[in-house]
Amino acid sequence: MDKYKKLATNTLIFAIGTFSSKVLSFLLMPFVTRMMASGQYGAADLVQQTANVLIPIVFLQINSAALRFALDKATDKTAVFTVGVRTTIQGFLVFLLFAYPLSLIKINDFKLGDYIILIYVFVLVSGTRQLCQQFVRGMGHVRTFAIDGIIATATTLLFTLLFLGPLHMGVTGYILAIVASDACSITFFFVTKKLWRYLTFGKIEKKLKVDMLKYSIPLMPTIILWWVINVSDRYMITYFIGSADNGLYTAASKIPNFIVMFSSIFIDAWQLSAVDEYDNEGRADFFTKVFRVYSGGIFAVASMLILLCQLFTKILVAPSYYNSWRYVPILVIATSISCLVNFLASVYMAEKKSVMAMVTALSGAATNVILNLILIPRSGANGAAVATVVSFAVVFASRGAHTRKYVKIRYKLPILFAEIGILIAQCIVLLFGEGGRMTYAIEILLVLAMFVLNLKPIKELAELILGKFLKKKAK
Repeated sequence: MDKYKKLATNTLIFAIGTFSSKVLSFLLMPFVTRMMASGQYGAADLVQQTANVLIPIVFLQINSAALRFALDKATDKTAVFTVGVRTTIQGFLVFLLFAYPLSLIKINDFKLGDYIILIYVFVLVSGTRQLCQQFVRGMGHVRTFAIDGIIATATTLLFTLLFLGPLHMGVTGYILAIVASDACSITFFFVTKKLWRYLTFGKIEKKLKVDMLKYSIPLMPTIILWWVINVSDRYMITYFIGSADNGLYTAASKIPNFIVMFSSIFIDAWQLSAVDEYDNEGRADFFTKVFRVYSGGIFAVASMLILLCQLFTKILVAPSYYNSWRYVPILVIATSISCLVNFLASVYMAEKKSVMAMVTALSGAATNVILNLILIPRSGANGAAVATVVSFAVVFASRGAHTRKYVKIRYKLPILFAEIGILIAQCIVLLFGEGGRMTYAIEILLVLAMFVLNLKPIKELAELILGKFLKKKAK
């Protein structure tokens, strides 16, 4: 199959599986924000984010190694999955020793000890699901991966409505809905792909285990550093301002996830193509063409999202959360740049250079912490958003420069800077304008300018995919 058509086919399959779950997070926002006060929502988000940052630490990010090594055709798949499961079990047993010190952590009005059992259950179940997901994806079972996304959407919806609605379980119900859905996914993977066949109690080749851990362990601090950039600002907002403001900021951060929704669908498929095509001639052209279309699509969606952010906020959240729209435009820029950073991560994945992924992420994390400490006390939550933008820009610049050692992607910097400049202009107009028709007239003109900038790469991709497909059909 042609490499562009294969990428398009896998993207469509992943879209079917993940689009519904991403959309669900937006559709549930009106219900969740009505059932939970801003302080409760902020606490629930901190519990979820705490568990998410603990997962790569506890399990040494072994799920990423399961994906990468399962992609290698010559690798023993039973050994790969067995190493993953054993690492997961051993990591959780060690994690149990830290229950008491974790329970003592308190940030302003948020006490971790109140939710320690929830966090432990979340870490175990969600970490196991991630391992199963990535192993199945690495084995090439993209349709199974997609079906699981649909099932996860349905079960998350069911459990959230049940636990927050009739049962009125608050923060506990919000977290248990995710845990219960993840447990259903684990069961689905084991039953449909018979994952027990890839488990053995015998000895595993030591070299494979060492190679997997050498790949995964540097990713562990990388994930933590990403967490610092993405989530640490919520802890600092809670510390400097309080849980209620963090609730508003958390609600605002959900809306830029429209961009993540489109990006993650593509990136899941792109990682497979990046590894498949990495050793072939013409990889620089392949990476360049795909990057141009991907970045253009990201910025086009971002531009529309800034234009419509007030409308989306009004539709998606309870009236008491409406002022959160003021944080959305800057967070949209941050999310857009983070999507470009994720594209470059595919180069490190193909090269198995996880150490450099960590080093570049460190530059962004350090920038983020310093700027958060300076900007949040002075500018509140929007200061945190600005810090996140700068942090992702630093990581993108460092990765863009370093990855040229492996793949010389042609970025067309004047166009890239123009796209970012349009988004910044939209933010300034929306946040500091007087509102009314003039503000939205300028916003619409800027959106049109963004689309004009990206007409050529979108047309190129359409010709590459549709043109080859139509030629094949004519034969």
